[in-house]
Amino acid sequence: MLTSHRRKHILETLRKTGEIIAKDLSSELNVSEDTIRRDLRELAAEGLLQRVHGGALPSSPAVGNFASRLKVATDEKRSIGRAAAAMIRRGQVIILDGGTTAVQIARHLPPDLRATVVTHSPTIAVELVEHPSVEVILIGGKLFKHSVVAVGAPAIESIGRIRADTYFMGVTGIHAEAGLTTGDFEEAHVKRALSSSAAETIVLASSEKLNAVSPYVIAPLSTITGMIVSDQVKAKTVAPFSRLGFTITKAPGM
Repeated sequence: MLTSHRRKHILETLRKTGEIIAKDLSSELNVSEDTIRRDLRELAAEGLLQRVHGGALPSSPAVGNFASRLKVATDEKRSIGRAAAAMIRRGQVIILDGGTTAVQIARHLPPDLRATVVTHSPTIAVELVEHPSVEVILIGGKLFKHSVVAVGAPAIESIGRIRADTYFMGVTGIHAEAGLTTGDFEEAHVKRALSSSAAETIVLASSEKLNAVSPYVIAPLSTITGMIVSDQVKAKTVAPFSRLGFTITKAPGM
């Protein structure tokens, strides 16, 4: 089998089964595991999959910069943001992550809501300027321009002094086995700190993030309370998460 045909087969298998096991694929194609591993390395370099021990998993397409992610799954993000905003109650302390779905939460908060929003995202803070009864606590640190959020030790130290009711977490990948992942090492640390500072963590999961994996692990799925998905997501896509014990909220379309 030609290299190009073999790699096409790898991607098709990944699309159908959701994972690649190098040992099994080498037997199926009658090539060495080294050959399969080389294929996986090169496909990973192109962003077409995420290598893991023993094989590969689907890579998340949600790793572009903030501007490019504004154009991805916009209807889904609006419906998820609206559903998340409806969960927030008067008097609560809420943590909003950075990211394009969290922006939609800010935009859908009731204008008369009285609450406190903690965020490490200047973008989120600016969205809330016109909410007169929402107190905004902006976490500072080194600006990670890719996602327009603060990261680093000062941010994590400040986060550790907060006790919030709910953290709405953005991720680039959520996978039943690999857990919650993101595309940046420092961001993973900040998200983990934010989750530890909240009584509940709810993941904002537009469809391109489901069953996908990014390089840096935030936390296992056992650490979250729930996730919000679009009601347009197919049942088989959500099925791997249904037995894990957290609440899955389906956000109705616009």
